Amino acid sequence: MTRILVIEDHRDLAYGLRNNLEIEGFEVEVAEDGRAGLDGVRRRPPDLVILDLMLPELDGFRVLKTLRAEGIGVPVLILTARGEEADKVRGLRLGADDYVTKPFGLLELLARVEALLRRARGVDAAAPPPAASERFGDVELHRPSRVVRRGGEPVELAPKEFDLLRVLLDARGAVVSRLELMRSVWGYPAAVVTRTVDTHVAELRRKLEADPSRPRHILTVRKVGYRLER
Repeated sequence: MTRILVIEDHRDLAYGLRNNLEIEGFEVEVAEDGRAGLDGVRRRPPDLVILDLMLPELDGFRVLKTLRAEGIGVPVLILTARGEEADKVRGLRLGADDYVTKPFGLLELLARVEALLRRARGVDAAAPPPAASERFGDVELHRPSRVVRRGGEPVELAPKEFDLLRVLLDARGAVVSRLELMRSVWGYPAAVVTRTVDTHVAELRRKLEADPSRPRHILTVRKVGYRLER
């Protein structure tokens, strides 16, 4: 059974989430503070984490940062009343897979949960052989280990940044539209604004291009999307 860990200190909201997710057939565990949530993931990694940001003990940003620093790639959906763009960008840069603001519609939340789970299963099912590695410029990507190096030095990518890079590589130089990137990386076409794609592309350029303001490899195709030039 698919397991979801809800890290939420508002008891009524956590109870409602648990009930509705269990009705949909998920096994649900609830943690009421950031430290308990972090320990819960370490003890028994779930298939998905629903994470509030404003938590006692450890806030959601610190929980997320710690998970990714420890190499735990479980999909994380941030669910919070903090809807400012700066908070969304920070969460995505730290490795969140999606971001939903309160108040929210239950059907939308369930759709996003299902999309993230589908995406996670799809990435696992399509994993290439362990020796698979590719290069462009001075960047090398090793898919099985999800390790990226630039000039021989490791570069830390957030999970969605890695997936975005993988999709661009798979296109073999062809243009990939923002809509297709939304489908391939996030699992749905319209639930997240295209600025999410642009933010992740900007981060990839910052980490992998010699001059991010004049990229040589990760190129914009105006009004369409992006392509990767080897």
